[in-house]
Order: sequence, then structure tokens, then C-alpha cells
Amino acid sequence: MTGRDSRLRMLRSRRRKIDVQRRRFKRGAYLLPSMFTMGNMFCGYACIVHAMRGEFVTAAPFIGFAIVVDMLDGRIARMTGTTSAFGVEFDSLADIISFGVAPAILTFAWGLQPLGRLGWAAGFIFLASAAVRLARFNIQSGSHDKRYFVGMPSPAAAGVLAATVFAYPSGFDTYVEALPVLAMIVVPALLMVSTVRFRSFKNLDLQARRKYPVLLLLALGLVLLAAHPELVLVVLAYGYLGVTVVETAWHRLRRRKHHETHADAVVTEDTISSL
Repeated sequence: MTGRDSRLRMLRSRRRKIDVQRRRFKRGAYLLPSMFTMGNMFCGYACIVHAMRGEFVTAAPFIGFAIVVDMLDGRIARMTGTTSAFGVEFDSLADIISFGVAPAILTFAWGLQPLGRLGWAAGFIFLASAAVRLARFNIQSGSHDKRYFVGMPSPAAAGVLAATVFAYPSGFDTYVEALPVLAMIVVPALLMVSTVRFRSFKNLDLQARRKYPVLLLLALGLVLLAAHPELVLVVLAYGYLGVTVVETAWHRLRRRKHHETHADAVVTEDTISSL
């Protein structure tokens, strides 16, 4: 055997080892987003278990953890180039547990139980709306403006319920006290299946040169969250909902004024031409 043949064999063996390592790395990379999705599902399950025990202070934060993990799994899949049809379906199944079933059961055990059938019907409306919202998102993915969500995102709707429960974990025991909880769960449910546009913040540029103010605001937010978590979470949850409603009303008002101005201009032109 010549020295050239031995070198070729060594090069081939190295290539085989490198190819095996690459395949193993790729398999591990594909598993990484699914591990985060599994963590999302676990948070929803843990919320349900603690809610059934009446441990609302422990149950509510699990929905917040699920929101964070849900934001990470998609980003990690895109960063590593490991997006797949399985990952999309798995993520949707995890979301329906964490942002549909879990907040509905949490809210029912916390404040809808005194309403009886009306209470569990309201919880089911939220669950059904979350399922419709997720299904619509899957079929519309890539066909609409990425700066906005069509309808309230299910994590944001679940966040409204979780933040409220976390801020006031005592709950309600009488029929009259529990009536306002209907609005708290039905309004986000209707917004999920509406055509109201909610900002997605996907176009937020985190690589800008002047990123120091953003870092300072982030540090301030973390400090406030550590000092007053209940207040901060409620402000964030209801602030996102409230700002969107105000922005939608403002755009519709401007559009109506624009149409009225255009109609007046057309009438004036017709009047002048008739003269």
C-alpha cells in the first residue's frame, strides 16, 4: 500500500466522522425547539393542576412562563434553520393547552364557579375562541402583514386572565361578585376571533446602534417587575389590549373623516360643474 492510498483512507475516515457529527448536531438542533415547546405544554399542565388545588398564586405565573417559552421556541427554530411542519403542529397543540385550556380552567376555579353553568359556558367560549384563533393563524401564516396579528394573540388573551388572577388571587364566592369576571373572559375571547389588528413587534430593531435607551428601559422594567410583579403584569396585559382598542378606534375615526372630506369634495365639484 502506498503512502497516497493511506492518506486517502485517512481523509475518507475523517469525512465520515465529520458527516456523522453533522447529522448528530442536526438531530439535536431539531430537538431543541421541540424541547421548548414541551416546556410550554408543561407550564399549561402545571397551571391546571395548581388551579384545581386552589393554588392560584402558584398557578397564574405558569401561564406567564408559557408565554416566554412560546416566544423562544419559534425564534430558536428560525435561528437554527430547524423549522418543520411537525414543529408547527406541535406548537399549536401546546398553545391550545397553555393558552386555551389552562386559562379557562384557572379563571373558572378562581371566579366563575359561583355562576354555575354560565361560568363554565364562558370558560368554554374562551377555549373555543383560542382554538379558532390558533387555527386561523396557521392557515394565514405568511399571507398577511407581519407587523400585525389579525385578532388578539392567544398568549396575550391568556395573559390578561393570568395577570388578573395573580393580582387578586382571593377570587369570588358569590354570584353577584362573579358577574364582572364574565366580561374579563368574554372580551378577550371575542377579540381573539375578531379582525382587529394587534401589533406583533416583530419589526422591532434590536440591533440598532442607539440601543442604550432600550437597555435602560429593559433594566427599569425588570426592577419594577421584581418590586411590584402584580401591578406590572396587570399594566402590561391590559395596556396591550387597551392601546390596541384606542389605536383601532382612532384609525377608524380618521378613515371616516377622510371619507367625509372626500365626499364633500366630490359634492362641491359636482355643484361647480352644474353651474
